Amino acid sequence: MKMPPLNAGDPEAILPELGRRLRTRCIIPYLGPGLAELSNPDVPMTPEALATFFAGKVALPRRAKGNVWAAAQYIETSRHRSVLTRLMAQAFASPSEPTPLHRHLAALSLPVIVDTWYDGATCAALAKYEGWGEIQGVPRAGTGKDHWYRFYDAGGREVDWVAAQNWTTVLYKPHGAVTPARNFLISDADYVEVLTEIDIQTPIPLAVKERRTGSSFLFIGCRFNDQLLRTFARQLLKRSGRVHYAILDLNSMTRNERKFLAEQNIVPLAIALPRAIEILLCH
Repeated sequence: MKMPPLNAGDPEAILPELGRRLRTRCIIPYLGPGLAELSNPDVPMTPEALATFFAGKVALPRRAKGNVWAAAQYIETSRHRSVLTRLMAQAFASPSEPTPLHRHLAALSLPVIVDTWYDGATCAALAKYEGWGEIQGVPRAGTGKDHWYRFYDAGGREVDWVAAQNWTTVLYKPHGAVTPARNFLISDADYVEVLTEIDIQTPIPLAVKERRTGSSFLFIGCRFNDQLLRTFARQLLKRSGRVHYAILDLNSMTRNERKFLAEQNIVPLAIALPRAIEILLCH
């Protein structure tokens, strides 16, 4: 089947302007694991790699092999949620070193940084600054509470939503993170509850919804080759700016990824990530 056409932009012409827009805090970085992967961390940096990690720890049925969310669900069901949490903490036990772009973004006092992987690279980059905090997606199953996320200040202490309103920068980790409290959205059951209500925006924190209004997103190190990843991105883009941008490899994209970019008015910038970072850091 023929691939959907893409209105690709000229990265060398567009990225300098995006770098300037980052400095003026009118564009929101949306980080995937491909960015932290540049620092060669000793942790799984793709859903496929995390699925392989699970398979090395637990004998998985064929239907769960290669699918990280199904693998996590099998572990949670057959063993216990505590076993799944322990394996996730083990997988991400080694600290991820922030890249130069992580450090650059941390210094800009951006209203929101979205980071969609479980490592702590962005948090580590922000650690030297004050006036920021983190909102993490949390699994509702077994908590006995009607909430979708938790708030943590720069010191890793849990706080309430009122404190978050005063943060200069919100680090939003929609899938959770290994630090400071091992919150992980990872199993199929975790996502069933979130996806049931995400269309009406309930699982997205108010602080994020307010700060995204009118802003464009810049996707860095992201893939959208899974329906779940596309759904989260689509819902975060609601009520934001009209045009968005993504640094990616056009040759490796699937048909569904191309369709998603076209539907969401995301301009693909076909450029190697290290070169894109070089441009962003200079403007």
